[in-house]
Amino acid sequence: MKKAIITLIALVGLAFGAQAADVTLKGTGTCAKCGLGESGGCQNVVQVKKDGKTVTYYMEKNEVAKKFHKNVCSGTTPVTVKGTVTKKGKKMVVTAKSITKS
Repeated sequence: MKKAIITLIALVGLAFGAQAADVTLKGTGTCAKCGLGESGGCQNVVQVKKDGKTVTYYMEKNEVAKKFHKNVCSGTTPVTVKGTVTKKGKKMVVTAKSITKS
């Protein structure tokens, strides 16, 4: 019984820790492949200045990101991204609900 309670507490903690946070990110939009040379395929990213450092958020490849990609593949543009953020490994990932030029 004691192990079952400990396991349940651990699972609840993981569930709450893994939840995505709703955010609005304002920064520079570019392409992970074409702009940053970090990826084998095109992927939107938004780079945000936070505490004097640049934080790169990689966008999930959803319809919102696909439609906006033409705006960032050949260069950079100031953007505002609304969506949810999660951490996957060492990368910050944003699932965009909307992307607009700032």
